[in-house]
Amino acid sequence: MLHVDLDQFVAAVEVLRHPELAGLPVIVGGRGDPTERAVVSTASYEAREFGVGSGMPLRIAARKAPTAVILPVDAEAYAAASARVMATLRSQPGATVQLLGWDEAFVGVATEDPEAYARMLQRAVLDRTELHCSVGIGDTLVRAKVATGFGKPRGVFRLTADNWLEVMGDRPTIELWGVGTKISRRLAGLGIATVAELAAVEPAALVEEFGPKMGPWYAQLGRGDGTDVVDDTPCVARGHSRETTFQQDLTEQQQIEDAVRELAARVLDDVAEEGRPVIGLTLKVRYAPFITKVFTKKIAETFDRDAALERVLELADRIDPDRPIRLLGLRAEMPMLDDTREGHTPTRSGW
Repeated sequence: MLHVDLDQFVAAVEVLRHPELAGLPVIVGGRGDPTERAVVSTASYEAREFGVGSGMPLRIAARKAPTAVILPVDAEAYAAASARVMATLRSQPGATVQLLGWDEAFVGVATEDPEAYARMLQRAVLDRTELHCSVGIGDTLVRAKVATGFGKPRGVFRLTADNWLEVMGDRPTIELWGVGTKISRRLAGLGIATVAELAAVEPAALVEEFGPKMGPWYAQLGRGDGTDVVDDTPCVARGHSRETTFQQDLTEQQQIEDAVRELAARVLDDVAEEGRPVIGLTLKVRYAPFITKVFTKKIAETFDRDAALERVLELADRIDPDRPIRLLGLRAEMPMLDDTREGHTPTRSGW
C-alpha cells in the first residue's frame, strides 16, 4: 500500500496560478492580510526556511518572513486541484484509492515492484496536474503514512516490519501518526520516550493511563502495526463544524447572540445537506487574549432547525458575558449510518 502526499499542496497550487511566485517564499492564510487575526494555512518550502509553519498566527509569520508573498485562502481552487489529483490516482491500473483529505490518499495495489509503481504515480500526477507528490510505501497504513515523511519532497520511501525499528526506533513517540504533544507527554510520564520503548511495552501496561481500547492501540502504533487494507468506501462525517475569528473582540451581549445565531445557521445548513439529525452540540469560545472554553451538550435526536438552535442558545448562556470574545466555533454531531467509514485519521486497529 502506498501513501501519496502532495508537496506543499496549497502553496504549489498558488504558484501554478501565479508562476511569477516560483522560488519565492509564499504564505497562504486568512484573507492574506497579516494585520488581521488569521493563521497560516500552508507555507512554501522557501517560507518554511524562515521558520514559518501551518497554524502560526499570520502576523508572526509575516514578521519571520518579511519578504514573503502572503495570499488569501481560496478553498474552491484547492478543492478543484485536489479532485484532479484524486481522479488521476483512481485512473491508474489496479489502484484502490482511499482519500484522507485535499492533499493525501492511500493507494492499494498488487505489484511486485512498489517503488516503480510509486514513481509511475508521481509522473502521472505531475503530467496531469503539474503538482509534485511524495510517496510512502508500507505493509500497513500506519507504516505507509509515516514513510512518506522520509520521502519528502518528491521522493519515495519504503517502511515495513523489516526496517520499522531500524528507522523509527530511536525517534520520539510524537513522530508517530496519531500521537500528538499531549499523548507523547503522557507516555514520557510512564518512562516511554522513543518509538522502540513504546513498541516494547506490554499493551496491558498502558491500560491504566489510556483505557482498555486506546492503551493497546498506542502500543500497536509503536510497532507500526494496524490494518493492511486500503478501503475506498466514501468517508462519512460524524459532524459538521464552523468557527469564526473576529477581527474585533465581541463585548456586547447582542453581538454575541447574533454571532452565535449566524454560526448556527451555517452549521445547520451543512447538516441539512446530509439528511441526518443532530444528536449533539459543541460550542467553542475563545476569550481574549487566548483562553479557550468548550461547552458540550447531547440532545434528543432532531431534524428540527428551531429545536437545534434553541439548544445552541442554551449552550451560549454559559458564555461569560464580562469577557471579550475573539473566536466562536460550533459543531453539530450526527449519528453514523450503517456500512460507512468514518473520518480521515487513524483510529483503533489502524483506522
